Amino acid sequence: MSEAADTLLDRFGRWIAGRLQEESSGYEPYTPSDPQTLRRSLEPGDVLLIEGNQRISATIKYLTQSTWSHSALYVGDALPEAQDGSERPRLIEVNLGEGCVAVPLSKYRTYNTRICRARGLTPEDRDHVVGFMVARLGLKYDLKNILDMLRFFMPAPPIPVRWRRRALAFGSGDPTRAICSSMIAEAYEGIRYPILPEITRAPGRASAQSTYMRQEILHIRHHSLYTPRDFDLSPYFQIVKPTLEYGFDYKTVTWAEQEKLDAVPEGGTA
Repeated sequence: MSEAADTLLDRFGRWIAGRLQEESSGYEPYTPSDPQTLRRSLEPGDVLLIEGNQRISATIKYLTQSTWSHSALYVGDALPEAQDGSERPRLIEVNLGEGCVAVPLSKYRTYNTRICRARGLTPEDRDHVVGFMVARLGLKYDLKNILDMLRFFMPAPPIPVRWRRRALAFGSGDPTRAICSSMIAEAYEGIRYPILPEITRAPGRASAQSTYMRQEILHIRHHSLYTPRDFDLSPYFQIVKPTLEYGFDYKTVTWAEQEKLDAVPEGGTA
């Protein structure tokens, strides 16, 4: 009887997870990611933020008030080549319904992305962060935690700002594994690398200006409540833009108006 009930819950959980991961129509990235350019720019340990277009993405964007709804960790060549000859997996991420998986860079070639890089990592700490994620490959999302998934399935209700981040963890009571950034934050927590600012009132040092702000930052220091947006806002992670990494010359840009002028024969009119 118990086994049958578990099977029913698993099936229901898979159905919900599938619906949450359905893509929205009409998504058009402003700057699609080129996998080769990304690979040249990325370093092991980098966090890749993604603007997702799934149903769950819209809820996460609303609750975090951010463009970024998903994150993955770049591990370089830490994983072996695919046996079927396909592209080598170089990203590790946590997906609803799948758990912790490795995927190729080309998965996000049609999405807006952003690279966030922890500055000054020692080789040992970089290896620790990568190894932490590799060791967790295969961890599954518990599809029986129906409440954890239903909160993303429903349209996002009006929620006060101070409660939005906590809404991400509502459900089974366990730290949510639907928010992929939690595991990445845990990896950096293991080497005591900061993500959000330290709260201090010492003279001459940065401090939060309101009681709410101080409480909120202190509250989300635990890795389970980090969101993709936090890596973007962190003063300790550098934003890396691939188009600028290898020498950008604005003089070489061809504008649409110039193309029209070049196409007009000499002495003709546009």
